Amino acid sequence: MIRVRQVKIPIELDKKNEIIFRISKKLQLNQKLIKNYKIIKKSIDARDKNNIFYVYEFDVLCDREDKILKENKNKDIFKTPKETYHFSISGTIPLKEKIIIIGSGPSGLFAAYMLASAGYKPLILERGERIEDRVKTVEDFFITNTLNKNSNIQFGEGGAGTFSDGKLNTLAKDKFNRNKRVFEIFVENGAPEEIMYEAKPHIGTDVLRKVIINMRNKIISMGGEFRYNSLVTDLIIENNSIKALEINEKEIIKAQIVVLAIGHSARETFYMLKEKGVVMRAKNFAVGVRIEHPQEMISENQYGKYYKLLEPASYKLTYQTSKGRGVYSFCMCPGGFVVNASSEEGCLVVNGMSNYKRDEVNANSALVVTVNKEDFGDDPLSGIEFQRKLERKAFELGGGVIPIQLYEDFCCCIESKKLGKIGPNVMGGYSFADLNQLLPEYISEALKEAIPYFDQKINGFARKDAILLGIESRTSSPVVIVRDEKGISNIDGLYPCGEGAGYAGGITTSAIDGVKTAEKIAMIYKCID
Repeated sequence: MIRVRQVKIPIELDKKNEIIFRISKKLQLNQKLIKNYKIIKKSIDARDKNNIFYVYEFDVLCDREDKILKENKNKDIFKTPKETYHFSISGTIPLKEKIIIIGSGPSGLFAAYMLASAGYKPLILERGERIEDRVKTVEDFFITNTLNKNSNIQFGEGGAGTFSDGKLNTLAKDKFNRNKRVFEIFVENGAPEEIMYEAKPHIGTDVLRKVIINMRNKIISMGGEFRYNSLVTDLIIENNSIKALEINEKEIIKAQIVVLAIGHSARETFYMLKEKGVVMRAKNFAVGVRIEHPQEMISENQYGKYYKLLEPASYKLTYQTSKGRGVYSFCMCPGGFVVNASSEEGCLVVNGMSNYKRDEVNANSALVVTVNKEDFGDDPLSGIEFQRKLERKAFELGGGVIPIQLYEDFCCCIESKKLGKIGPNVMGGYSFADLNQLLPEYISEALKEAIPYFDQKINGFARKDAILLGIESRTSSPVVIVRDEKGISNIDGLYPCGEGAGYAGGITTSAIDGVKTAEKIAMIYKCID
């Protein structure tokens, strides 16, 4: 097949006949000689809002391929490269016990999937509930504000990403095609096929839940085992090697290899790991607020008069303040909700969530400010305490529900009394507050400096009735669990993995790190006979 890049098609002409015509024009080939094509990439070029078009990359099956490749000197036309992923088992050390994976978020789930497909039959321990029960627990929390500390938006099968937009964006380089294999597994288990080629792929929380159930059932069919409501409360270590795990402070399970895929919010586990001598270090992260605007306003700004022909628009904004603070949008959710994502009693944190169709009236995004060791300290777990302090203040300020404030009132440091034209699209309840009382002064100042700049990029971003919601404090793990080139921590047999361990950020990179971890295990160990 032939790879053809930079095929541009006006959005209003995006139909099969036009696609074939444009491919043939690019190849300088009669349309009748094109037998088939496959979309490899698809993005939107909206730089000129009066002339918006899709930019495609195709693999094309046609007659006279060798002749075309020989005669055509266009750099956008070349032989389709091999882009296959291969999982190899070269390990020779026999396993005496099942591989145990702690956590069933993206990194744990994909580590389990790869190991199970290779015959390792892993055991997955999840502190929360299976997704079907977890959804009911979270919905009950939104209504009653009664928190299940082990099963909520942060914890449970699928991890924190299950209650998000299901974004799969990543800038990770993929010379080993792990990213492609991750997407293939998603599609094989029910994700929409367009994630294989869309420039900004997403699944949506509603579809992602079904995909996770299918992945779980597939892992079980390949010999894997899941145990829910199973919190790891201790590590039993002998001679600097993992020997067993304590579950729920009572049950002991023998362990030889443990994948630590605990997620960025497993605070009790981080403290337990520190007590057991697992080497960790603090990591920089970011905190701030969520901001809501009408989705129609965002889409019209991004796409102009054509916005109704296109999917709900997203944005990505960055700014550096006069004092050197980085401010940026994060986890932008077109047509979505802001949700109470708390996981600890007396603490409150928000996140964004969208369904697959992204058809809610508001867009929301985190607007966050970078923080570092100078702000929270050098101790490996000082970032956690920094987050906790802010989350306790958010809980108190909002009276147990999400504290919100209009942008105009935020700038004036006064508590909002009523809404403007924008109504908050919130799951979990809200109350008016002055977020200046919540945020450290340097974060408030940074946001007040950045938002008018963002208004120059998106007209209306700094509108008076834009809604700010606090607090967004779990942008990434505040901890790195140190591992060597073999993927192992200072405790032999313990493999830190994913976002919680500090090696990923988001669903895709976490899943890729799960795949990498499975590879590293397979390089050393062979399956149980």
